[in-house]
Amino acid sequence: MDLSNSNTANNLSEAFAGESMANRKYLFFAEVTRQLGMSELSKLFRETANQETEHAFAHFRLMHPELVVGDVASLTEEQKKAIAARCLELAIEGETYEYTIMYPGFAEQARADRDGKAVVEFEAQQAESREHAGIFRKAAHNFGLLTHIENHHAQQYTEALQALEGVKASPKAASSDPATQKWICRQCSMIYDPTEGDPDSGIAPGTPFAAIPEDWHCPICGASKKTFVPYEEVVAA
Repeated sequence: MDLSNSNTANNLSEAFAGESMANRKYLFFAEVTRQLGMSELSKLFRETANQETEHAFAHFRLMHPELVVGDVASLTEEQKKAIAARCLELAIEGETYEYTIMYPGFAEQARADRDGKAVVEFEAQQAESREHAGIFRKAAHNFGLLTHIENHHAQQYTEALQALEGVKASPKAASSDPATQKWICRQCSMIYDPTEGDPDSGIAPGTPFAAIPEDWHCPICGASKKTFVPYEEVVAA
């Protein structure tokens, strides 16, 4: 579908929001009627909520065709990661909007209206949205780290293949400069690059491995700092 028409795009967005709201509203009604002992009515609300979910999904697929997964088996690992990364981008975007614009504005209006309960609710949701955005941002960062890990694994397989074919490989000399010397986790193969640091863990770019606090852990598997060893790339002889 061609979404170059902004009216259609806006209508799809509104329809998605409406169907999504209906889903949560009906689930709430289902819980209320369940507590009242009205099991059949509760079942009706829950079934209708599921139908609204399918409607919302249909709208969202049209809004974001890049996320539509057809034949999973035909996708490369890079294509799978691109789809997952896009999901994270949209999640970060949404949560960031909530804690930077939406909830602060709502809380300000609630204070102006002297509605204390609403202020507490909006501020609590603002904090939770900030936390969610951070979690999604961390996940996106880890996708980037995994790229380096898979590259390392590919190099290892290449080295093994070359050995089978009689091609000798020699380790690349480790950097003598702490500012550029990389370190690799022996548990998961995560590679620490001092030029990039680990900002999500409070390690600024340009931090040599030796300067990292001893209580730092691998951002992928949680292994301790002592699990890391100097990383030496292998090159064909």
